[in-house]
Amino acid sequence: MVKPLTTARLACGCILAFQDAGPGAPVTVVVQRKSEACALAIHVAGMPLYDHRAAVRPATRVTPPVQPDYEEN
Repeated sequence: MVKPLTTARLACGCILAFQDAGPGAPVTVVVQRKSEACALAIHVAGMPLYDHRAAVRPATRVTPPVQPDYEEN
């Protein structure tokens, strides 16, 4: 049996950690340690890079108002 992946090293040298995020989100990818040589501003130690929970949150965009007289044919 293969052990589940808990950490990974990116090409820039940063180390990622994979954490269970709870119900509705199978995994959160967090920068565990930022490399001194990394030039990517998005890599911030302790901050999530990828979070599945965003998929279950309500939309932040304003939706168009419902038009009650509109009918599809």
